[in-house]
Amino acid sequence: MALSRLLALRGSPFLYRLPPYLSALCVLVGIGWILLLPLNEYSRQTYVSENAILPGQVHTYFGGSEHNIFRAFRQEVYALSQQPEDARQAGLLKILADSGLKTASQPYAYQVAGESINGTNVYGILQGPRADATEAMVLLAAWRNFDDQINYSGVALALTLARYFSRWSIWSKDIILLIPSDSTYGPLGWVDAYHSISIPATASRNVSALPLKAGALQAAVALDYPAGPWGQRFSSLDILYDGLNGALPNLDLLNTAVSIASGQMGIACTLHNHGTHSDSYRDRLSLLGSGLATQSLGHATGPHSAFIPYHVDAITLKTVGDGWHDEMSLGRVTESVFRSINNLLEHLHQSFFFYILLNAN
Repeated sequence: MALSRLLALRGSPFLYRLPPYLSALCVLVGIGWILLLPLNEYSRQTYVSENAILPGQVHTYFGGSEHNIFRAFRQEVYALSQQPEDARQAGLLKILADSGLKTASQPYAYQVAGESINGTNVYGILQGPRADATEAMVLLAAWRNFDDQINYSGVALALTLARYFSRWSIWSKDIILLIPSDSTYGPLGWVDAYHSISIPATASRNVSALPLKAGALQAAVALDYPAGPWGQRFSSLDILYDGLNGALPNLDLLNTAVSIASGQMGIACTLHNHGTHSDSYRDRLSLLGSGLATQSLGHATGPHSAFIPYHVDAITLKTVGDGWHDEMSLGRVTESVFRSINNLLEHLHQSFFFYILLNAN
């Protein structure tokens, strides 16, 4: 009897009218749940899960005479920006070779929406004195940042750090300095070639193989500091972390950068270009919405984005505003982050790979 009644309900007009209302109810419940997430009862502070990272536990020595070297490199980068592309690449390769790195270049070409995008990736490999060529870290400074500005100070700082790193005997991983022509297709072509034996050319992509490679990539840090030849101080660091197709780096890398920048160096950190964050419900909800929107769109947010699909944790440190922090502060943050990554005995895996952040901490 009960079964026959249930079977009779299959043709009931009420059941045909019910699904739209159930869908609307589920949408409202989902929106209500998202509105609850910024509350303290449904969120918690971030923390570093991997004890071996030891963020901010080392003394950084980047400074002093390195400041003069940085300013010289910045003037040289400005002079190279006035040169043709071939002369610019030759100049960058010479600087890297003079700093003791093994150098190489990689041309690439893409056809995107009827537009031809060409460029060359310039990179150098610093072999770690304590390394066995099985692991590597990437220091990345695109020639043009994501806003299509020439990354004068970012490239100059990366060159200065490469020269500075070459004098230390502490590195247990190789360090790769990568300077792509742009912030989107250059890193994508380089990391694709790094993880491929051969890349057949297609109508939409022609990427050359890499003549030099190191070990498995553990992490990558990109610098976005477009201050011109005379420099400009900044007020805070905007940390970009979203990858392609919504992929995210291990949360420990992001927490390490925030801990070092804010805790050790006293530099305020922001996310998604939210300059002012009072940790109020409204600011938390706004940042949550920005994070969800960026992840759902799945497009690149910086030169780091190309690395994350290959399970290489990567972030971009972008200077924001006009304050009292200078390039030496950013250099010490980068040095300390690399020192922390250098401590790792295995790939980052302890912390989360999927998360929604309400604040930098």
